[in-house]
Amino acid sequence: MDHLPHDPAMLVSAVNMLLRDNEFDTLEDLCSYFDRDPEELKAELQAEGYIYSEAQRQLRLA
Repeated sequence: MDHLPHDPAMLVSAVNMLLRDNEFDTLEDLCSYFDRDPEELKAELQAEGYIYSEAQRQLRLA
């Protein structure tokens, strides 16, 4: 994958897949690779009803 999707549902799916499959250890590592700010990504997805769980390393519906 060379970029993160723009569609919120696809973005959540891609981020969760990359974290689940251990492509990246943390959301911060993933965001750094794709040149995204982790706080901006979380805020963007929070506006769509998703929250990031550090403990589970995944985005979930709030």
